[in-house]
Amino acid sequence: MIQESNHYVLIMAGGIGSRFWPVSRKSLPKQFIDILGTGESLITQTYNRFSNIVPEENIIVVTNFEYVDMVKKHIPTITDAQILAEPQARNTAPCIAFANAYIKSKNPNALCVVAPSDHLITNDSEFKRIINESFEFAAQYQSLVTIGIKPTRPDTGYGYIQYNVIPTQGNFHEVKTFTEKPTMELAQSFIDSGEFLWNAGIFVWHVNTIAQKMETHLPEVAQVFVDIDFNNPNWPNDIEKAYGFCPSISIDYGVLEKDDGVYVIPATFGWNDLGTWKSLWDVLEKDEKGNAAVGRKIHIQDTKGSMVFNGTERLVIANGLNDLVVVESDDVLLIMHKDKEQDLRRIVNQMRDEYKGKIT
Repeated sequence: MIQESNHYVLIMAGGIGSRFWPVSRKSLPKQFIDILGTGESLITQTYNRFSNIVPEENIIVVTNFEYVDMVKKHIPTITDAQILAEPQARNTAPCIAFANAYIKSKNPNALCVVAPSDHLITNDSEFKRIINESFEFAAQYQSLVTIGIKPTRPDTGYGYIQYNVIPTQGNFHEVKTFTEKPTMELAQSFIDSGEFLWNAGIFVWHVNTIAQKMETHLPEVAQVFVDIDFNNPNWPNDIEKAYGFCPSISIDYGVLEKDDGVYVIPATFGWNDLGTWKSLWDVLEKDEKGNAAVGRKIHIQDTKGSMVFNGTERLVIANGLNDLVVVESDDVLLIMHKDKEQDLRRIVNQMRDEYKGKIT
């Protein structure tokens, strides 16, 4: 059994979550919002979940420098040494390279699980089992491990992992291909084939393994962090300079899609990436007419298949609606059909231009 002291978690918490506009803004991103109405933000839930899997001091949160104080507010027990501040957003590959170099400097024997801060997981015990199995596999075979979710429907909003249905070892399968957000026709063919899983964006690896893979496939990112001395109190200045040389690129595109030593473990632990208002409606408790509500002072009448989110103390009354999303924030009221959620990013960009960024 691998020593638990070598188990680390990297929580990525720098995104804005623009598809949950107008509640999620640059000033208050989705991960810091109680989007589920449970009394806890998503980042708090994520941190608490991992604190039952690894030593709490081994949980590292990477976030934008603007959100460091928010991280401390939502995770009161976290220390400064557990928070890494990115000087600018450069997608997941630089984020992981930065954090991996930091963790490796503290413990060169570390095994690390990398996960987003804003996903929903309902079966914590099964999730813990999958992560621990992945730690063991990554240590024994020096491989990159991804967590794949068994799909329940064709969905054009998720990435897909094609895998060899015959396992290589235990529950781990060799990855064949990665596909980002396919068309509905292609997604249906993925489901029909039985060879595809949803990409949860959760990875497990040894810090030395991912460092070597990034050096091979993404040297322009890997090399800028190699010489940073994290024992030097001025290392944040070196990180700022390093990010100035980093391209904006995902770990999937930069490394995983290029490597032939990636494995996936199929999992079912009640996962949802909570990427859109409709995905939130999917997981919320509903009334007998399929309506869901989050917030106070909400009254729903003669309405079907709709969701109302009230982030204010104003009274919200929904009457005679069908398959709509209604979101009330302090300065914006959003009303849209659930099937139009893919238009939201375009609308946000339009509003940013029209109102000079004041409401985005």
